[in-house]
Amino acid sequence: MAAYPATAMTSKAPRKPNLLQALIPIAVLITLLVLNVIHFGDHTLDGANQFALILASAVAGIVAAFLGVKWVDVRSSIVKSISSAMPSILILLMIGALAGTWLLSGVVPALIYYGLKVFHPKIFLFATVVITGMVSLATGSSWSTVATIGIALIGVGQALGIHQGVIAGAVISGAYFGDKMSPLSDTTNLAPAMAGTDLFTHIRYMTITTVPAMSITLIIFLVIGFTYKFQSTPGDIDMVLDAIQSKFTITPWLMLVPAFLIYIIIRKIPPLPALLAGSLIGGLFAIIFQPHLVREVALGLDSTTTTLFKASYVSVMQSIFGDIAISTPNEMVNELLTSTGMRGMLNTIWLILSAMIFGGTMESAGLLVKITSSVIRWAQSTGSLVATTIATSLFFNITASDQYIAIVVPGRMFANTYRKRGLKPEVLSRTLEDGGTLTSVLVPWNTCGATQSRVLGVPTLEYVPYAFFNFLSPFFSILFAHINYRIRRYGDDEPAPKRSTISKSSDTLPGQTRA
Repeated sequence: MAAYPATAMTSKAPRKPNLLQALIPIAVLITLLVLNVIHFGDHTLDGANQFALILASAVAGIVAAFLGVKWVDVRSSIVKSISSAMPSILILLMIGALAGTWLLSGVVPALIYYGLKVFHPKIFLFATVVITGMVSLATGSSWSTVATIGIALIGVGQALGIHQGVIAGAVISGAYFGDKMSPLSDTTNLAPAMAGTDLFTHIRYMTITTVPAMSITLIIFLVIGFTYKFQSTPGDIDMVLDAIQSKFTITPWLMLVPAFLIYIIIRKIPPLPALLAGSLIGGLFAIIFQPHLVREVALGLDSTTTTLFKASYVSVMQSIFGDIAISTPNEMVNELLTSTGMRGMLNTIWLILSAMIFGGTMESAGLLVKITSSVIRWAQSTGSLVATTIATSLFFNITASDQYIAIVVPGRMFANTYRKRGLKPEVLSRTLEDGGTLTSVLVPWNTCGATQSRVLGVPTLEYVPYAFFNFLSPFFSILFAHINYRIRRYGDDEPAPKRSTISKSSDTLPGQTRA
């Protein structure tokens, strides 16, 4: 048998996609998501959206195969994409465990109890933004803030008769303000790294858009508070307080648990071990302060439970991985005193995995980069360039479902374009933060949107209209760029850095490093 020439045996490089090919999976995904909303309503996250992402991934895989991308490369891209989401998945499981033990220990009920004692209903939403903002600023983590203080504030607000979507919007606004401005936040460090500026220059420059956005947010929540028709009365609140006291031992000692968690996070303990520690301490406090509830929960699961040790083990473990519900004479309070533990996070994890499969498949064939690089040519003015960057970050939050990708890829793509136009790197870093960090939580299937929705127990689309800070900040970025307000440029005495120090191309692809 004649041997084939070596050149004939060499596999061809994959072809580059055109814009139409890149948009086909996006169009399929959008169509399926719309159909899911129409036919499944509020239950789209029970599986319909997950499978929609998988079907759209299959379409993207067909396009990739048509372009000559090998299956092993598609699979490798999917695995890499899923790997990037694993820290979020593990944290999500720990948040489920923490929510369960904090309920059983009385920490969350105590936070609700003291909150109802302290907060006046009319300033509750304003105070919620301030408190979550301060905690997130101190910890650098919107996720930890939402999973601890946020859960308690949702309970307080519901007891006051405020709609859960409004409360969640206030929690999200405050938590993401702190996340955006804290030097401890990973995204606050990532954005300037991608743009080529330093951390504190980036933070100071962000105040130009952040201060007006947060000021308006606070004013809006004050107006809502003073005009809202509260469904509860002082008598209703007293009933809630009585119901909580009838089941839990409420003591200030319980506040040591959230105080400890916030302290170790401030001390830069990574979120995963910090949340695990918070969960275990919550279980310990349950045994110490709520032994009657520990026995009650255990007896409901196993009627042969006799000793306190066995009851403690059974009930604490159940609160970590499964469902617990504390029953009181007040039905509204009963709704607040339920937890699904780690098990309740599985639908969200399924969603994140499906979203990562879609993002990885799209990236394997260069479909995402093709779409975003195609829009750069339309960004002629500074205003349109900033708007395009924010739109690109939002696009990656929707398609790749990860806020880090929504910062890294546009950062690499646009760095050289900003430099060519004489814009200092902090203009790009601020735009990446406004477009990538703040919009991630507004997308239901993004890791951030899915997680915060599950943790708070509020559908993403229900809190989006009230997450004022998260869409006001990008708006001010675009507005100030259009009117040229405090847009920093290289002057004659401060020339732009040479091309080699930023990027070799304005269309830098994912995976390429700067020179």
